[in-house]
Amino acid sequence: MVHIAFGLVVLVAAAIGLAALARRIGVAEPLFLTLAGIAASYLPFVPSVEINPEIVMLGLLPPLVYTAAISTSLVDFRPKKLTIALLSVGLVLFTTFAVALVVWRLLDVPLAAAVAIGAVVSPPDAVAASAIARRVGMPRRIVTLLEGEALFNDATALVTLRTAIAAMAGAFSIWHAGGDFAIATIGGTAIGVVAAAVLAVLRRRITDPVLDTSLSLVAPFAAYLPAEAAHASGVIAVVVCGLILGQGAPVWQSAASRIADRTNWRTIQFILENAVFLLMGLEVRHILEDAWGSGIGHGTLLLACAAVLLTVIVVRPIWVFPTIYCAWWVESRPRGKPRPAWTAPAVVSWAGMRGVVTLAGALLLPSDTPQLATLKLLALVVVGGTLLLQGFSLPWLIRALRLRGPSRAEDALQEASLLQQATTAGLTALDAAIAPETPPEIVTALRERVARRANAAWEQLGRAESVRITPSGEYRRLRLAMLAAERETVLRARDSGTLDHEVLEHVMAALDIEESTIDRVVEADDYPEELMLRPGAASCDHLRDAPRVRVPDLPDACSECLAEGLTWVHLRMCLTCGHVACCDSSVGNHATRHFRDTAHPVMRSVEPGEDWRWCYVDELLG
Repeated sequence: MVHIAFGLVVLVAAAIGLAALARRIGVAEPLFLTLAGIAASYLPFVPSVEINPEIVMLGLLPPLVYTAAISTSLVDFRPKKLTIALLSVGLVLFTTFAVALVVWRLLDVPLAAAVAIGAVVSPPDAVAASAIARRVGMPRRIVTLLEGEALFNDATALVTLRTAIAAMAGAFSIWHAGGDFAIATIGGTAIGVVAAAVLAVLRRRITDPVLDTSLSLVAPFAAYLPAEAAHASGVIAVVVCGLILGQGAPVWQSAASRIADRTNWRTIQFILENAVFLLMGLEVRHILEDAWGSGIGHGTLLLACAAVLLTVIVVRPIWVFPTIYCAWWVESRPRGKPRPAWTAPAVVSWAGMRGVVTLAGALLLPSDTPQLATLKLLALVVVGGTLLLQGFSLPWLIRALRLRGPSRAEDALQEASLLQQATTAGLTALDAAIAPETPPEIVTALRERVARRANAAWEQLGRAESVRITPSGEYRRLRLAMLAAERETVLRARDSGTLDHEVLEHVMAALDIEESTIDRVVEADDYPEELMLRPGAASCDHLRDAPRVRVPDLPDACSECLAEGLTWVHLRMCLTCGHVACCDSSVGNHATRHFRDTAHPVMRSVEPGEDWRWCYVDELLG
């Protein structure tokens, strides 16, 4: 037991250290950890690693799926539900049978075994894609599509694998396979809903963050285990349970519980994901040696590996492009949304890296499966090949297609607007709740507190990019310095041994709570300058000195058009005074008139999804 415990500690410590190094050198963590594991597997002092499939399926998969589900927005899924369904079910089945055909022809294995390995390599993993997306700034609509696909494609693949394993045992029929699929899907959904309902009732009655966090750690297993016992899909049950609990958390949980929950699950996700990718690399040597000595010709083995990897990569765009455009024709076209550019399905097609579910599926293959070692090698080649080939080239593809990540300025404007709405609602509630005996100084302090929070967001909008200090930022800096000095004084009192420990703990907790609640608005210098400036802006002082956005005087209309009884096509906003006016395509052409009247040089678009700016003086787009 001590030996096993020591091995786990070494594994987790290595995963954490390698992940930290990957972040420092700017390499995606899944790629770096897999390569590190492969290299370590050939070191003489590193023991051979063989993972028990039950550990992966019961210990790793439920929490990994759950942590992705609770952080996913059902609202974001709604407009893409058809696309996600076609990718998570249709693409998995299409890939499964395409790979099965290749394996069946090249390796002469039973068709059921070929379908099994096809199911194993069919589901992409959102972990690698999301890690790369966060690093290079992939558009949110693409990230939402990839994460939505990954939530449900695991269930499709595992149900298909279960059916193929049953066929290898001689218990297969079309009706039996269809019934298994229906039971797995419907049963998993029902059990997930029931588990979420029970946990929601309990959470409404628990206010202690420690108890609530403990209950949260049980949640994925409370959905997964009953579903698997009922021969339903445990993965679907966990996904449904996590989506419901994540959506209802702001209503069912206290603020302290949500903060603790978020921190704990992010930690669990970090450790498990990195440990799994490291384990994948460590297994390569063992599986490679078994497959190399399996009796299959080495040329045939290499050909099969290359053919399966190529099939997995090629069939994805064949399915993705028509799927996205068909879904647009059915869902978005009737609502007047424009046809998607070809760049979005191109990135989705190339973001098909495989990961933990493929590893787990390969380990689930029965020991009497024909050519088992070779089939496991095929799975590892697909995982490693997609991580290396697609993972390393995906950032280049995104840059080559000129796809930009979320607009930081647009995010800041939305955040400020939403906080302003929340502040207005809070002040209204304050006015309604004031009692005759309420001290006036309390009301004043509350008004100042909410005003400071809202102003901290608006202050980011009205400043040039060269200006680094805001009043709220200076307040945070000074207050943090004060808290550091206060904490140092408390620690000196603790070390002197003259005060009771319980008293010291209460004072220290008060300081910690205040520090954790100080608003931390993201500063512009947290983002690379190339993400903040458009091409051409570097040669224009007006664009460089202008803010990204400003508080608009009338965000949804052109006041001149309203006064003159005109209509407009698009709206622009002056980045000097915040005045909103209509574009040159509009009848009034008030944006250009505003420049002529005021000489304010830079306007920007205030249309949804647009953050470009135009300098009238230098006639440059930034």
